[in-house]
Amino acid sequence: MKIGFIGLGIMGRPMAKNLVKAGYSLVVYDKYAPLDDLVALGAIGASSNKEAASGSDIIITTLPNSPHVREVVLGNVGVAEGARKGAILVDMSSI
Repeated sequence: MKIGFIGLGIMGRPMAKNLVKAGYSLVVYDKYAPLDDLVALGAIGASSNKEAASGSDIIITTLPNSPHVREVVLGNVGVAEGARKGAILVDMSSI
């Protein structure tokens, strides 16, 4: 199972680390946060929301607020452009 993880802030980064440490195939992206520590653990760094979603079975977002979720999912180079049919989108944002 391949997981795309978008939003690597205070909540998202520890969650993503736990998933990659548990052996899940994880593709990570954040517009502002560095990916180096997650890539060093075995995650694959993506260059966009679309790329993180592409080929993923599950896409998880942990974002600050509703406008961010809307932009990440429906915006230009967003999750909707990259997600395959049947993929599951899980929004873990605390909004």
